[in-house]
Amino acid sequence: MSEHVIELEKLSKVYRDKRLKPVQGLQELSLQVRAGEAFGFAGPNGAGKSTTIKILTGILRPTSGHARIHGLDTTDHRARRKLGYVPENPYLYDYLTPLEMLRMGARMRGMKGRGVTSHCMGWLERFGLGAVAKKRIRTLSKGMTQRVALGHAMVGNPELLILDEPLSGLDPIWRQEVVETLIAYRNQGGTLFFSSHVLTDVEQLGDRFGIIHRGRLRTIGSPTELRGGSNEQMMIVSLGTFPVPGALSRASGGWETQVKADALWNKLHELEQAQHRILEIRPVGLRLEQAFMRFIQDEDLKDISLQKAAAEQPR
Repeated sequence: MSEHVIELEKLSKVYRDKRLKPVQGLQELSLQVRAGEAFGFAGPNGAGKSTTIKILTGILRPTSGHARIHGLDTTDHRARRKLGYVPENPYLYDYLTPLEMLRMGARMRGMKGRGVTSHCMGWLERFGLGAVAKKRIRTLSKGMTQRVALGHAMVGNPELLILDEPLSGLDPIWRQEVVETLIAYRNQGGTLFFSSHVLTDVEQLGDRFGIIHRGRLRTIGSPTELRGGSNEQMMIVSLGTFPVPGALSRASGGWETQVKADALWNKLHELEQAQHRILEIRPVGLRLEQAFMRFIQDEDLKDISLQKAAAEQPR
């Protein structure tokens, strides 16, 4: 069996618009996700994230290329046996209660016996829904409904979780609670594939991520790699009465000094001589949002240049 839980190979999807003209939704997208990995799929709205997820979950079929889960083509129902899924806008049977919804999910995964209800209640308590376990879903808030959907996806102990904008509709407290639950799931060996246009979600959850833009996968890497953080430039944050050459004052107090990695120890010695207390040493890089926007803008410029060059070719 392949070490990759997810394998996408030259995946393409063509839609038809209202005038029946072809629209390229995905263009030869290829990537692999290893077992136990958290992979974030980042990109602006309309980039192709949800289309990819719908192909992975068997809702859509690709125009060309292949999508596999555990080595099985996603058109094969067996590929979804160990899969938990939450769409961007989950539709739940709103006349059911959260407990009934989770019990249904557990039984669909083959769970039987008296322990099913207590198992489901455990997940509802984990998502702060114990007090509303027997209320109709239609009476719950959007954030609560989102947490019911997450509980429904996880109650069957899936080996792979696919989540489309998993933190959508959650308040700041429950965003962090859900992030911690998903990190625990990954740490216990689960594989996570999630999409988001909120890059702080990617940074908290993802070991690696892919940037998709206009249906094409532009790059794959870690958040640090995208930011450009490296040991070539280091930032030293220190407290001291007097500055050293190159130090800049901080609004919150203290000093920031940026140096090349090979000069780090000399600068630390210099700061020590100036009686500075070192607070932090970190690689220098862009914030993830800044790096993402710069990358997308660079890719747009490349596309424009290619289109211009093609238009100028003699016919």
